[in-house]
Parts: sequence; structure tokens; C-alpha cells
Amino acid sequence: MEQTVFYIFSALLLMSAGLMITVRNPVFAALFLILTFFSSSAIWLLLEAEFLAITLVVVYVGAVMVLFMFVVMMLDINLSAMREGFAKYLPIGVLVAILMALSMGLVINAGEFGLVSDSIQRHSADYSNTSELGLALYTNYLYPFEIAGAILLVAIIAAIALTMRSPRSTKTQKPGNQVAVKSTDRLRIVKMKVEKPADDPEEVSKKDSEVTTVVKESP
Repeated sequence: MEQTVFYIFSALLLMSAGLMITVRNPVFAALFLILTFFSSSAIWLLLEAEFLAITLVVVYVGAVMVLFMFVVMMLDINLSAMREGFAKYLPIGVLVAILMALSMGLVINAGEFGLVSDSIQRHSADYSNTSELGLALYTNYLYPFEIAGAILLVAIIAAIALTMRSPRSTKTQKPGNQVAVKSTDRLRIVKMKVEKPADDPEEVSKKDSEVTTVVKESP
């Protein structure tokens, strides 16, 4: 029964992967990619890799592919322009397909080529795939795991820095410059000559009115 289910999901996986790269509509290609992920997760469940199967469905199907679907449906993609470079990249695709077929043949027929394959280890009923995977990541592969996390962090920061565009008219403050300011930079003592203060405007207006009256009364 288990072998029959494996063949069913394997055939579904190959069919959906083939349709994904041959279909013309990008929306249908994304849907076939989702079906490919589901088939792969089912095969991982048969191999008792529950954590990887759930991670594939939750992360790729639930997050990444939903984003792909939104982008594909919102963008007006010119299909004729995309098909122009098909013949150009066809030899590279054929070469990659041949290399992948050879590598899969080596894995399947490891005994015939003199390659030693690891024997399947049997575990008890209380064996946890998730805990064993975490133990392997944080002990044997700690440095590669941390390097991969640092690379993802750099990619996130670079994506934010490249896409963030602020208008030039926006006024911003720099806290570092505000903290580094000294009193000598804020205050400036200026020496000026002492000048006589100006008269009161009311007294000036009274003097002008008296002068005008005297001029009018003179013969």
C-alpha cells in the first residue's frame, strides 16, 4: 500500500513539474508549482520526515507561493516577450536536465556503481524527527546554519535599502548629531559698539506736532 501511494504521488509530482515549465499562463504555472510542493510534502511524509513536509507546506505554499500569486496576477506580463529568449537558453536547460538525470541515476543505482549507501536506521516509537533535526543543526552544522542566517539577514536589509525611496522634501532629524552638539556650537558672543538708544515713538510724534504748530503760527 505504501509503495502504491509513493508511485501515485511521484507520478503527480513529475506531471505537475512538467506542466509548470511548459504551460503558457504564469498563473497556471504558479498553481502547478503549488501542486508540486504538495506532492513533495506527501513523499516526505512517507519517508517519515514530518517536520520537512509541514515546513514545505507552511512556508512555501502558505507564504511564498501566495506572494507569487499576488505578484503574477497584479503584473501585466508580456508573454510574447518572455518567449523570445526560449531558444537562447534551451541548450543550457538541456545541459542542466542531463546533469540532474545523471545525478539521480547515480543515487538510484548506487550499488551498481560501487557507491556505498547508508543503511536505514530504525528508531523507537517515541523518536522525534524535529528534535533530531534541531540537534543536528545546532551541533554538527552550527556554523553553516549561522552563516545561512547571516546571508538571509543581509539579503533582507539589502532589499529594504534598495526599495526604500523617501522624498527629498522630507525633514528628518539625526539623533547622533543632536547628542554630539556642544554649548559652544549653539551660542556665539558678538561684540558691538554702544549706540544711543532711539527715542520713544510717542515723544518723537509730540515734537513733530509742536514744530508743525510753530510753523503754522509764524507770519
